[in-house]
Amino acid sequence: MMRSCKLPSGAEMPVFGLGTWRMGESARRRAEELDALKYGLDLGYPMIDTAEMYGEGGAEEIVGDALAGRASRPYIVSKVYPHNASRAGTIAACERSLKRMRLERIDLYLLHWRGGAHIEETFEAFHRLRDAGKIADFGVSNFDAGDMEDAARLDKGLNGSNQVLYCLSRRGPEFDLLPWMRKRSIPLMAYSPLDQGGLLRKAPLKKLADEVGCTPA
Repeated sequence: MMRSCKLPSGAEMPVFGLGTWRMGESARRRAEELDALKYGLDLGYPMIDTAEMYGEGGAEEIVGDALAGRASRPYIVSKVYPHNASRAGTIAACERSLKRMRLERIDLYLLHWRGGAHIEETFEAFHRLRDAGKIADFGVSNFDAGDMEDAARLDKGLNGSNQVLYCLSRRGPEFDLLPWMRKRSIPLMAYSPLDQGGLLRKAPLKKLADEVGCTPA
C-alpha cells in the first residue's frame, strides 16, 4: 500500500492521517477528543491535520497535548486564516500555532482558503517562515483551478499541496483541478474522504462489507 507521496520540494508526505475539524470547540468534549487523537497516534497514524480556525486555536492545543511526551511525532499540517494572511499576519499566526502545539516546526503550512488574502504577501511570508525553519513546506487549501493558476503565476516556488473536499460522492476536483495538479506534479490532499462518515452509510458499501465479513469502515 502506498504510504507516502512526494511533494514538489522532494519531501515525503503521508497519504492519510487524522483530522481535527470541530475539535477544541467544547470543554465538555475535550477529554474525549484528546483520547481520540492519542488512540489514533497509538495505532500508528502518521499525520495530523489541523488549523488555527478549528476551535479558534483549541484544536491545535489538543494536538499539542496529544503529542506531549511522545518520543516521535507525526507529520503536522496546519493552516492560516485568510484574514490573518498578510505578510506580517501569516508569520504571527504561524508563531501562535507553533506555541499552541508546542512545536518548533510545522511540516506543511497552508492558506486555508483564498478569501480576501493578498496571496503574494502570504507566499512571501511562507518563504520567510521556511527560511527560518518554522515550516518545512507550504501550500494552499480550497483553491480551484483558476486560483491555482494565479498562485503559480505569483509564486513558481509553490511546493506543497492543495487540500480540497474530495471523495467518492463529491468528485468535482476530477474535472479540471486534479488534471491541472497532476500535470504539475502537485499532490491533491482530500479532506473528508469518507464524506464525514456519510459514505459508510451507503447501501452498496454496506452490502460489499457484509459479503467480505467486515464493517464499512
